[in-house]
Amino acid sequence: MYALIAAVPILLTIVFMVFMNWSAKRSLIISWLAAFAVACSVWGMGIGEAAARTVAGFLASFETSAIIFGAILLMNVLKQSGAMASINGMFSGITEDARLQAIIVGYCFAGFIEGAAGFGTPAALGAPILISLGFPPLAAAAICLVCNSTPVNPGPVGVPLLTASKVVADAVKHLGGDPEKFTTVLTRWVCIPNMIGGLFIIMAVVFMMCKAFGKNRSFRDAVPAVPFCLLTGVVVGSIYIVMSFFAAPELISMTAFLGGMIVMMFCAKKGVCVPKKVWTFDGYKEWGEPSWQSTTVVTSVKDKSMKPLLAWTPYIVIGVILVLTRLNAFGLKTLFNNDPFILRVGNILGFEGIGWDFKFLYNPGIMPFVLVAILTVPLHRMSREETKIAVADSVKNWSGAATALLFGVAMVNLYRYTSSAQIGAAVAGAAACSEFTFKNSSMLYVMADALAKLFQGTYFIIAPLIGVLGAFMSGSCTVSNTLFASLQFETATLVGLSQVLIVALQTMGGGIGNMICVNNIVAVCATTGTNGNEGKLIRTNILPCLLYAAVVAAVVGLLLAAGVDPMPELLTQ
Repeated sequence: MYALIAAVPILLTIVFMVFMNWSAKRSLIISWLAAFAVACSVWGMGIGEAAARTVAGFLASFETSAIIFGAILLMNVLKQSGAMASINGMFSGITEDARLQAIIVGYCFAGFIEGAAGFGTPAALGAPILISLGFPPLAAAAICLVCNSTPVNPGPVGVPLLTASKVVADAVKHLGGDPEKFTTVLTRWVCIPNMIGGLFIIMAVVFMMCKAFGKNRSFRDAVPAVPFCLLTGVVVGSIYIVMSFFAAPELISMTAFLGGMIVMMFCAKKGVCVPKKVWTFDGYKEWGEPSWQSTTVVTSVKDKSMKPLLAWTPYIVIGVILVLTRLNAFGLKTLFNNDPFILRVGNILGFEGIGWDFKFLYNPGIMPFVLVAILTVPLHRMSREETKIAVADSVKNWSGAATALLFGVAMVNLYRYTSSAQIGAAVAGAAACSEFTFKNSSMLYVMADALAKLFQGTYFIIAPLIGVLGAFMSGSCTVSNTLFASLQFETATLVGLSQVLIVALQTMGGGIGNMICVNNIVAVCATTGTNGNEGKLIRTNILPCLLYAAVVAAVVGLLLAAGVDPMPELLTQ
C-alpha cells in the first residue's frame, strides 16, 4: 500500500505527460506538489523540513540547468555566426549514398554534438543537414532521434553518468563504498554494454530508414550497407571503450564520435566498405507520403561562407579546456574542486545538514560553454543584433527545461529524504532494523522494496525500461537519472544484484529513451517543419527503442549470470 502511495506523484507525471500531453514543466510542478503532500501527510515530514529539502533541490538543479543553458547558448551562437552552415557544407560531396550519409551525419556527427553539447541539440542540428542532403524531413527527424541514443552516455561532457553517480553517492558511502570508485567503474560498465547496443542501433537505423521511408519499402535495400555499419561500430566502439578506461567521462562521447566521424568520412571518400550501388531518396516527393514533407516553414542557419577551421575552432577550444580541467595531470581539476572556487549554502531554512555546494568553475555550462560562446562572438565577428538573437533564443529554449529541472530535483529530494519509523516497520518488519531513517524507510526505499519483491532476480529486465520511462517523461537522460538512479540502486541492493550494473542499465535506458522523449520529438519536428507528426515519430521509433533496451538488458543479464560485480563490497557490508 505504501509503495503505491509513494508512486502517486510519479504516476501523475506519466498521466499528465503521456495521456494528457502536458509539458514536463507543467507536469512536474503538480507532481512536486503531490510529493510534498505525501511526504508531509503520510511520511510525517515537517512542512519546514519539506520546504528546506525543496529549496535544496532548487539549488541543486542549478548545476544541471547551467550546463543546459551553456550548451544551448553555444549552439545558437554558432548558428547565428555562420559556423553551423560551414560545418553543414563539410558533409556535401563525401558520398551520394543516403545510407552512408545517415551514419556519418546522424550517428557520428550528431554523436559528437551530443558529447560536446547534448540536451536536445544533436537531433535538431543533424536533421537539417540530412534534409539539405535530400532526405525527407520526417525521415531525417526519425534517423537523428534513433541515433541520438548511444552517445547520450556518458553524453554531454559526462553529465548524465556523473549525475547518476552523484545521486547515489550517499548510498554508496552508507554501504562502505568509495563514490569516486563507483563513478569510475560505472563509466566502464555503461560504455561496454552500451556500445554493443550501439553496434545494433547503427544497423537498425539503416534498416528502419529503408523499410519505412525507402522507395521499395524493403529491408533488402539496407543489406549492402551492413559492412559500413559494422566498420562504424568497430571504429567508434573501440575509441569509446578504450576511453572509458583511461579518460574522464566528460571526454568519452565527444572523442569517440569525432574520431569515428573523421575515419568514416575518409572511408566513404575512399570507397572502403561502401555499397557498389548508390541508394538515395531522389524523387521522394513523387513516390513518398505527404506526411514525410515539411508542413511549416523552417528557418535555416546563417551562411556566411565561413572557413571550416574557423567554424570548428569553438569545439576545438572546448576540447582543450575539458582536457585541461578534467585530467588530474594538469592540476586544474584539483584547483577548481576546492575553495575558493566552491559556492556553499548551509543550514537551509535553519535545518542543520541541509545545504548545497556549487563548484562553479568546474561546471561545464560555465566553463567551457558560456566562456567559449562569449569568445566566439568577437572570433566570428558577430554583430550586436546576431548576438542578441542568439541570447534571446537561448533563454527561450532554456526556460522550460530549467523549470522542469527545478521541480524534478526538488521532488526527488523529497523522495530520498522522507523517513518514518512506523512505515519502515510496516514494510521491513519491526525486528529488521533498530533504527529507521531515510536510508531504509523513505518513499524511494519503499518503492524499491516493492520492486525488489516483485521482480527479484529478474529485475535487470525492467531496469532499462525505467530509465526509458524517465527520459520519456522528462525529456532528459540527466533528469531520468535524477529521478530514478537512487531507486535503481536501492532495488539492486535489496535484490542482491550488482548496484553498478543496475545503475548502468538505468543510465543506458535514459539514453535510449531519447528516441521517443516528448521534448526531443517536439524540438526536432519544429526544426524540420514536420509539426503534427510527433505521434508518428513515436510509433516509428518505439521498436528500435525497445529492442535496444532488450539488447543491453540481455548483455547485463549475461554478466550477472557469469558472476560479474565490479564493486562486490557494496553487497557484503
